[in-house]
Amino acid sequence: MDVNASIAVLSWDQEVYMPEKGADARAQQVATLSGIDHELFISDDLGNLLESLSNDKELSFEQKRNVEETLHDYKEKKKYTTEFVIKMSETISLAFQSWSKAKDSNDFSLFAPQLKKVVQLKREECELLGYDGHPYNALLDEHEKGSTVGQLDVLFAEVKKQLIPFIKDIAAQKQINSSFLFNHFDGKKQWAYGIELLKQMNYDFDAGRQDISSHPFTISFDSRDVRITTRINENDFREMIWSCIHEGGHALYEQGLKPDNYGLPSGEAISLGIHESQSRLWENNVGRLMAYWKCNYPHLQEVFPENFGKVSLEDFYKAINLVEPSFIRTAADELTYHFHVIIRYEIEKSLIEGSIEVEDLPRIWKEKYKEYLNIDVPSDQKGVLQDIHWSHGSFGYFPTYSMGSFYAAQFFAKATETIPNLQGLIEQGNLKPLLDYLRENIHQYGRLYTAEEICIRVTGEELNFNYFMDYAKKKFSRIYGI
Repeated sequence: MDVNASIAVLSWDQEVYMPEKGADARAQQVATLSGIDHELFISDDLGNLLESLSNDKELSFEQKRNVEETLHDYKEKKKYTTEFVIKMSETISLAFQSWSKAKDSNDFSLFAPQLKKVVQLKREECELLGYDGHPYNALLDEHEKGSTVGQLDVLFAEVKKQLIPFIKDIAAQKQINSSFLFNHFDGKKQWAYGIELLKQMNYDFDAGRQDISSHPFTISFDSRDVRITTRINENDFREMIWSCIHEGGHALYEQGLKPDNYGLPSGEAISLGIHESQSRLWENNVGRLMAYWKCNYPHLQEVFPENFGKVSLEDFYKAINLVEPSFIRTAADELTYHFHVIIRYEIEKSLIEGSIEVEDLPRIWKEKYKEYLNIDVPSDQKGVLQDIHWSHGSFGYFPTYSMGSFYAAQFFAKATETIPNLQGLIEQGNLKPLLDYLRENIHQYGRLYTAEEICIRVTGEELNFNYFMDYAKKKFSRIYGI
C-alpha cells in the first residue's frame, strides 16, 4: 500500500506541478514503482497466507471480509505479468502528456497514436482477466464489481425511455436566462469563494489541499491526506463551483474512511458507483438545491456585485438548473448529463470489441452527439478530447457517473426521511448532520459490504432508477412550470 500511495503522489504531481520536460522520466519512475507494487502484492507468501486465513473460523466479520476482498484482489492481480503492468504504466503516463498537448492544441491527431496503444493494452487486459459475454465486462468489473453490459444496457434503456420524453417536455417550455453566468469573474475571487464552500462542506484542509489542474480530480494517499483540484474559467462561473463541490464530495468520502484500516479493504472505497454517489449527491442534490443557495447566495452577491447584485435568488436558482444540451459533460445539467455518459459507454464498448478504431472516434463522437443531444460538436477540444479518462486507461469508468447519480438520489431521499429538518439545516449552512449521516451509513464501512449491500442497508432496496426520476420530475416540473 505504501508503494501504491507513493505512485499516487507522483501521479498527483504529474497533473498539477510537474514541468513538461519531466514527462518521460516520470513515466519511467511510475512504471518502476508499479512493477514493484505488483510483484509485492502477487508474492506466493501473501497468497499462501490469504488462503490459510480464508479457512480460519475464528475471524471476526471485519477480518473475514478483509481476507476475502484481499484474496479476490490477489487472484485478479495474479493474472497480470509484471511486464504488462510496467508497460501499461509507461503507456498511460505518456498518453496523459499527449492528451494534454492535444487538448491544448485542439488536435486529436496528437493524442491518437498513444491512445491506440492504450486501447490495444486494454483489449489485452480483457483477455488476461477473462470474462463472460462481452469483453468490456472485464473492465466494468474493475470499477463496479459485478456490473455487466447486459445490466447496463437494461438500465440505460430505462434512462432513455423516461428521460427523453421528460427533456422534450422541458424543451417545449419558455427557456431560462442564464447569460449572467458567462460574464467575467475574477479568478482569485472564484478561488476564495470555492474554498469557503469546501469549508462549509466540512472538507478537512488539515488532511488535504486544493490545487488547479486541467481536469478536476480527487486523489487519496491516506484518509489523512486527500487532495482535490479544480478548474477556473473566468468567463464561465459554473466550472469552479461544480468542480469544487463535486470533488469535495469525493474527498469527504475518502476522509471518512477509518485511518486505522489503511492498507486494508475496510479502509478503501466500495466502488466507483458509490464514490460517484457521494460527489453527485453534494454537487446536485445539495449544491443545486434552493435551500443551499438561500444560505450562500447573499455572500456570492457580495463577492460579485457586478454579476449578481441585480439577479434575484430565484433567477439564479433557475439558471444553475437550466436544462439544455451542451458539449461538455462536466458542465452538463442533471438530466442531459446521462446522455454524455451513454455516448461514452457505447463508444467504449465498440472500441474494446474492435468494431470501431481510434481513428474513427472524432467522427463517431460527433454523430452520437447529434443523435442523442441534437448538437453539432465544433471541435476536438469540446468533443472527443474533453475527458482525461482514456489517457489514464480508465475504460469502464464512465457508467459509474450515471449509477452514482442514481444512488445519490436514493441516498438523499433516505437522508431527508431520516434527518429531522434536513432542508432547514442546509438553509442554515449546517451541512454537518448530512455528512455525519453519510459517514455513519456509508463511509466508515470501506469495502466490508458490496455496493448492492450498502444500498440495501441504507435504503432498504437495491439501486432503483425511479428515485432519480421522482426527484427530477418534482424539481424540474416546479422550475419549468410543467
